[in-house]
Amino acid sequence: MTRQQLIEQIIQKQSYLCVGLDSDIDKLPAGITRDPGGVLSFNKAIIDATRAYCVSYKINTAFYESLGAAGWSVMEQTVHYIGQEHFLIADAKRGDIGNTADQYAKAFFNTLSFDAVTLAPYMGSDSIKPFLQFPGKWGIVLGLTSNPGAADFELQSCGEQLLYERVMQTASSWGNPGNIMFVVGATRSDLIGAIRKQYPDHFFLVPGVGAQGGSLEEVSQQSLAREGGLLVNVSRAIIFASSQPDFAQKAAAEAKHYQQQMALLLREIPALSLGETGGIR
Repeated sequence: MTRQQLIEQIIQKQSYLCVGLDSDIDKLPAGITRDPGGVLSFNKAIIDATRAYCVSYKINTAFYESLGAAGWSVMEQTVHYIGQEHFLIADAKRGDIGNTADQYAKAFFNTLSFDAVTLAPYMGSDSIKPFLQFPGKWGIVLGLTSNPGAADFELQSCGEQLLYERVMQTASSWGNPGNIMFVVGATRSDLIGAIRKQYPDHFFLVPGVGAQGGSLEEVSQQSLAREGGLLVNVSRAIIFASSQPDFAQKAAAEAKHYQQQMALLLREIPALSLGETGGIR
């Protein structure tokens, strides 16, 4: 999915919600078997319940890789079930180099048909650029994350900058706002506004809203851009809104609630609208 197509989805749905399919087999609700087939059934029910309210799905590959070959099959079938109208993120946090990075890119973009992959930039440009060679595909580079361990490296001084600032500045030169996004955690709302000023045109993938305590309103006010520029991921608060057989209905209600909040917040950006020909004006 291209940048233009993603922006149009945000406008049409009045939403920048990304639903995280962190489908933990041990947390599947009542009535769903705790096996790979149950995970697929759960995913399909969640997708049917939420697809009208979100523009993106993020599949955390760890929950599928842990199930072995059957898990990979479930992931592939889930991607196929979602279809091409939503921006599909493989939350795989790959970060290797050379031929290995090439093969990872082929796996997620060609074989599994994801639109984007989350990437760890510790090894430098060699670990990111192979993912930027696919038209319409994206690398989502870890910038400033929500976890406490971010203080170990990301928030350490690196000359006149903090390390995350150096990483984002350097990584932004490897591609462009049409193929590089940045992960910026919702719990870092004290810094996200300054990051937006530095990168006015890049999309941010923002985890941490919902179960992790990040504020949708605060994040949005600090980082919504003229063309949206934001995907807010919510996982557990939506997909595990209920542990009972009504889980899909509760997920739909939660997703709708987020979408309605986002619609109100988007109204504060008058430039974010479609012209008569469907182009951004």
